[in-house]
Amino acid sequence: TVKDKNVLIAGATGSIGAHTAKLLSASGAKLFLTGRNKEKLSAVAIACNVPAERTLAADMSQPGEVAHLKEKYFNELPAIDVLINASGIGIIKSIDTLNENDFLRSLNYNLYAPFLLLKSFLPAMKEAKKGLIINIPGVLGKVPMAGAAAYSASKYGLVGMMQSIREELKRTDIRITNLFLGGTDSAFWDSIDLKVQREKMVTAEEAAKAI
Repeated sequence: TVKDKNVLIAGATGSIGAHTAKLLSASGAKLFLTGRNKEKLSAVAIACNVPAERTLAADMSQPGEVAHLKEKYFNELPAIDVLINASGIGIIKSIDTLNENDFLRSLNYNLYAPFLLLKSFLPAMKEAKKGLIINIPGVLGKVPMAGAAAYSASKYGLVGMMQSIREELKRTDIRITNLFLGGTDSAFWDSIDLKVQREKMVTAEEAAKAI
């Protein structure tokens, strides 16, 4: 049961993060929400009955902002039982059009940001000797797709990083879960110029239930 569990959701402004927050809130979890978009974050918090002081608009790829998140989180909640990382960006371009900035942004938000979150919140879990960390590499974290060079590089990297950290945590009660969801009908696809059958995809609600 998640009732009274202290849960941090990074990427709470995205489709999957917002639906996950809604489900966990209804189950009695104590949520702290973060995302890049302040207005969307406020709307999600209101919908989930999360007080404004347990939210922070922040860019997870910036060490200073993650450090501020850690400080604010532990001012509001005594421990972290579950860390859910539903944040990230999706840049789908062929290698002909993919540029250095696209590639580095993919790594920053999909790999470096989860690393910074772990460095900030894993020590508290280790001190408590328990916790759950959930990341969502998605199917492109283990299956290649044309146009996904940058995205898959970041997600394959995330999988490798989390599997390695799992080995370090073997003798603890800290669990690491990677969700390899298939294509999810979310805002991810709104800015991608690719013919996809969104009606055949997993819905954001179904993805949230999987979490």
